[in-house]
Amino acid sequence: MIGYATIGTNNLDNATKFYDAVFAALGGQRTFAMGDRMQFYGSKAAPGMVAVCKPYDEKTASCGNGSMFGFPAATKEAVDAAHAAALAAGGADEGAPGARTDNFYGAYFRDLDGNKICVFKMG
Repeated sequence: MIGYATIGTNNLDNATKFYDAVFAALGGQRTFAMGDRMQFYGSKAAPGMVAVCKPYDEKTASCGNGSMFGFPAATKEAVDAAHAAALAAGGADEGAPGARTDNFYGAYFRDLDGNKICVFKMG
């Protein structure tokens, strides 16, 4: 359903290194960049993309209260690996991996700019 989503950053180099680690654990990788402003990530297994970017208006990037990005994982082990990679890359824990419902296994963290991320496995 979604084509792509962008996550704002104030330091594209640091954000790219952070998301390299997180998306590698989920089977994703860099797809293409738009100059020194935006880096896209994707996977052949899923049609949508995620980009980290400096805001187009050149103002400070900020995270939204109540905003969160959810990235699907193929397995619970991939959820665990992505969460561990995020913390090792400097992210902040917002909820250790675990079952949240009978059908939802997830982990939560914040990236280097404070954006809240969930990595999850349904089923």
